[in-house]
Parts: sequence; C-alpha cells; structure tokens
Amino acid sequence: MTTVAELLKLKDKHHGEVHTVRPDQMVIDAIKLMAEMNIGAVPVVQGGKVVGIVSERDYARKMELAGRASVGTPISEIMTHEVKTVGPQHKIDQCMNIMTDGRLRHLPVVEDGRLVGLLSIGDLVKAAIAEQARLIQKMEEYIRGDSY
Repeated sequence: MTTVAELLKLKDKHHGEVHTVRPDQMVIDAIKLMAEMNIGAVPVVQGGKVVGIVSERDYARKMELAGRASVGTPISEIMTHEVKTVGPQHKIDQCMNIMTDGRLRHLPVVEDGRLVGLLSIGDLVKAAIAEQARLIQKMEEYIRGDSY
C-alpha cells in the first residue's frame, strides 16, 4: 500500500506546494488565496505549526450564513481548530478512513511538528485507483502465467 510520503513525491510542483495563512490574517485573504490557487482549503500555521485549517465550507457556514464581513474577520474566528493530521508513514487507506470518518476533504501532513504537505480527497482517490489498477494487472499476469 502506498504511503503518504510516496504520494507527496508524486504530486507535481503546483499541487505539491502547500499554501498557508496565519490566524491573524483576515478571512478575505484566505478566500482570495483559495480562489487564486483553485484550492478548497488552506492550513492555518503559526510559528511553523498547524493551528487550524480554513475551508470553503467554513466560509460558507461561519461567514455567509452568519452575515459576517470577510474584510474585518480574522481567520482564527472561523477556522477549524481541531485539525486531524497524518504523518508521511501513514498509508493511503488509513488516510481515507480518517477523512471518511471525519467527513474531511483535506488532510495536512505533519512531520516532526511541521507541515510538509496537504492531501485532498481527490489525491487519495487517484492513488487508490492507481493502486487497484496495479493489483489487477499483477493478478491478470499471474492468471496468464506471465513470468517476471
């Protein structure tokens, strides 16, 4: 089974770069960053440590529905404070279970207390499909009697 470290190595430069915000920045800054980078969530980092995550879902529920202004509201007021994270050694299926159980779409990758990557549900689905395709190919080769 593929590990998070292996998956992060496969991500291209654009998708492998993790964009972050600080808790004292305004919500409008996070929304602009997400729109500019075409991403659905951004980790909130302070002193090199993940202290939260802010997503389009947070914005919709805690800003729009509450009638709050994006310009004057700090990210710390709407971010999700209890962030589930994984390490590079985690397997893809473990990450999928964490995301499914927590109804999460994004999962920060932390090593030695520092943010090293961000996985989306799409990243994990692609990896799972690729792994299943490899397994099917190996099984077909075995059934046909192909030798290595």
